[in-house]
Amino acid sequence: MCKAQTPNGKAILSACLFALTVTGSVAQAADYTVTKQAIEDKKAVYATVESTDSLSARVRTSGTITELSVTEGSLVKEGETIALVRDPKLDLQIDALEAQIKAAERQVANLQIAKERAEQLFAKGSTTKANLDSANTSYDVAKNNLDAAIASKAVVVRQMEEGAVLAPQAGRVLDVPVTVGSVVLTGEAVATIAKDNYILRLSLPERHAQFLKKGDIVEIAERGANCDGSCNRKGEIEKVYPQIADGRVLADATVKGLGDYFVGERIQVRVGAGLRETYLIPENLVFTRFGVDFVRLKETDGSSSEIAVQIGQTQVEDGKAMVEILSGLETGDVLLEL
Repeated sequence: MCKAQTPNGKAILSACLFALTVTGSVAQAADYTVTKQAIEDKKAVYATVESTDSLSARVRTSGTITELSVTEGSLVKEGETIALVRDPKLDLQIDALEAQIKAAERQVANLQIAKERAEQLFAKGSTTKANLDSANTSYDVAKNNLDAAIASKAVVVRQMEEGAVLAPQAGRVLDVPVTVGSVVLTGEAVATIAKDNYILRLSLPERHAQFLKKGDIVEIAERGANCDGSCNRKGEIEKVYPQIADGRVLADATVKGLGDYFVGERIQVRVGAGLRETYLIPENLVFTRFGVDFVRLKETDGSSSEIAVQIGQTQVEDGKAMVEILSGLETGDVLLEL
């Protein structure tokens, strides 16, 4: 209570009255009238980490795997050699073709000498045109045989080069169904590679299908946690599949920082499921005593009383923390700040 006990009592009394007026106005401004508000209903569901693309690295030629440089979980680059396939018969074909090439080179060399001799004799008039033509033809045939043997060797060498199994895309190896020494056929898969671009695949009950759309925000829990207190990461719905199977609808969400997760790992997320009406009050109006939550209610006569309430989830509205009241309050109740 303010009292003026000095010669300047009037000034002090005026200051006290001003302070009381300000205090009263602040208390009046701190009163909060309870009303129903429409908020987005959010449901906690599980999503699975999936890769956008999974491709198989396949064998281009039959043979036996002699080298294998990857295993499950390995990171590979596009075009990287992850395995080598060799066919022992190709080495034998190379040896045979090299022998044919050497024989053809000898034959070409001899026939070139015979051709030059026939040309010299024909110039001197010592042989006929038929002999010269025969020498030229024999030389051309031998030269073509040499070229054919060289081309055949190039084909076999190319087949050996195709024994290198290349990664079709950059990513993480999910499965390696073969080992060194395995016999594989053309087109058989050596490894399955998931593109290093993960998404979250949500499987929701069909009653939520009408609320899902591209661009919706989803909240993601931390790894190994639930959405009660750790749904602090956000993602965005990228695709909603148009088909409902077994009473569920599928949707894909993009989230940054999923590269270190396992493909198939489950994460709890929170998605929007339509609007509902509820009571929201500022979080600072709720206090807890002996494990029970209370608010201070302003009575019609100006007095106050403490009312037990049941609270729900907390959310941020216009930068202010608001808590949902499930029971204990009605529309029009006036709450006092603590």
